[in-house]
Amino acid sequence: MKLERNFDILDQNVKENNLKVALSVKRNGQWENFSTDEYKEMVDYFSYGLLAMGFKKGDKILTISNNRPEWNFADMGMGQLGVIHVPVYPNIGPAEHRYILEHSEARIVILSSKEYYDKIKPLADEVPKIEKIFTYDKVNGVPHWSEIVELGKKNKDKYEKELPKIKDSISKDDLLSIIYTSGTTGRSKGVMLTHNNILSNVNASRPLLPVVPGDRWLSFLPLCHVLEREVNYLVQAKGLGVYYVESIDTIGENLNEVHPHGFATVPRVMEKLFDKIMLKGKELKGLKRSLFDWAVNLGMEYEDDPAKRGKAYDFKLKIARKLIFSKWKEALGGEIKVIISGGAALQPRLAKLFSAVGITVAQGYGLTETSPVISVNYGEYPTMQAGSVGPVLSNVEVKIAEDGEILMKGPNLMVGYYKDPEKTKEVIDEEGWFHTGDIGKIENGVLWITDRKKEIFKLSTGKYVAPQIVENRFKESPLIEQILVVGEGEKFAAAIISPNFHYLHGWCFKNGVKFRDNTDLIRHPKVLARYQEEVDRINQTLGRHRQIKKFALTCREWSTETGELSPTLKLKRNQLKKLYKTKLDNLYGYTDDYGDLGLIENTASAKKEEAEK
Repeated sequence: MKLERNFDILDQNVKENNLKVALSVKRNGQWENFSTDEYKEMVDYFSYGLLAMGFKKGDKILTISNNRPEWNFADMGMGQLGVIHVPVYPNIGPAEHRYILEHSEARIVILSSKEYYDKIKPLADEVPKIEKIFTYDKVNGVPHWSEIVELGKKNKDKYEKELPKIKDSISKDDLLSIIYTSGTTGRSKGVMLTHNNILSNVNASRPLLPVVPGDRWLSFLPLCHVLEREVNYLVQAKGLGVYYVESIDTIGENLNEVHPHGFATVPRVMEKLFDKIMLKGKELKGLKRSLFDWAVNLGMEYEDDPAKRGKAYDFKLKIARKLIFSKWKEALGGEIKVIISGGAALQPRLAKLFSAVGITVAQGYGLTETSPVISVNYGEYPTMQAGSVGPVLSNVEVKIAEDGEILMKGPNLMVGYYKDPEKTKEVIDEEGWFHTGDIGKIENGVLWITDRKKEIFKLSTGKYVAPQIVENRFKESPLIEQILVVGEGEKFAAAIISPNFHYLHGWCFKNGVKFRDNTDLIRHPKVLARYQEEVDRINQTLGRHRQIKKFALTCREWSTETGELSPTLKLKRNQLKKLYKTKLDNLYGYTDDYGDLGLIENTASAKKEEAEK
């Protein structure tokens, strides 16, 4: 069946994959399941309810919600009528929420919980266009989303014959959604995506995903994120049951309950997963510890090309998989076939290691504006090459501009930015090529990303530094949670380092380092010496102009809640530079004011630099 509109997926499953568990969610300690037929029924009732409320094609509904079956009921119910879904991140600031509420021109808002209602209600009250707020959870005094469903049930006889006609009138080129970008560099832009934008991406990705009807998929990335949205459609189109985690804190528990065959994630989650595995490995003693270290080192040497591995390596790998890596797979539920990774660059060592474990990591590349996939690793070598983002999708064109920027065309390219034709013209040229803002190359038949065009900076020496490459190298250290590399117009690259305090506290305990709090901790001479040692070690793997000459530690980890990271866990560079201006000014010798946050300077590198001069 040809999939051109989001609700085509549901209609296909009703005909071909009548699943007992199409959607499931864990609530209050119990899994609540919805069959394909129940799913379809709820979607149709939601559509009837919207029709009874006077909704028509082109109207907009804004949602702020956690992952749950109801998200799909509403999303598909809107799609069937041509009503435009505006899903929004819950963890952006009030000013941004206020802007999107007004800019989107949504008629109603659906929120998942009282927590979100308390945040959004005062902002929505300032927007006259918004008629009503509903919630998925029951909140005293607030209309419940089921009121729309009940209204639909009452009006079923009135709209049952009309709905198929309306569905037939929905074109693949009609708007399906407006997705607001996470705004790492400024105010969010509303990306207009049609049914065909996203469904063309689903169709091109379907043959590449190694799962079969009846397999299980675990979902925890926000469904308002374009990657999870596309994957949510993709796995349903493949006939999988989708299980939504109870909360981000219960992922480990839910993995062992659902035994999923796959999930989608972002690199930072993969890094944290690896760090936890390594911490457990360090707790082992004697032979078990030796075997663990041997297997990890073997995994780091993994080559995608079998010819480069050789028979001796494959024999050792077979042993490592049986003795050590099998336990890693068990920790992920025991049946994982594939992990989709996107949203940022995945460290090549992690891609290699998980391939060695026997789990396919489908590292992809794309943007919200491209619905989102441009390219993806899949299968085996040469379509799977660690460090790359895989072959370009069959229905997408890519070329590399003279300055190295990746340009693309394809049916997945957005219509444009909502109410912003000027910004649309800035990124889509007269020949229809979308300028991604990423620097890359096509080599060995796959696409490689080298950095963000806007993030590359030039030192006063004339050398260019791609910060993301340097940052990823430093984040391989268990001591470093996050790192911001800077140096535009300066003589050398410097960094603000957010420590991995969980690991650091353990190191302090083992090494007799006592401290009152984290502010005291990052000033401790032994801690500074340890970070100096780590920076010096990693610097040796980098070209001279990319090396970090000075650095400062922060007294807390960065997060989306505190504003340093975007909802997709990317660094908000401009915000970080403002936040740590005092530290940066001191690193470059512009001030002696250390401020309240505590500046820790890489004095050894500084002295070495002076000596070299």
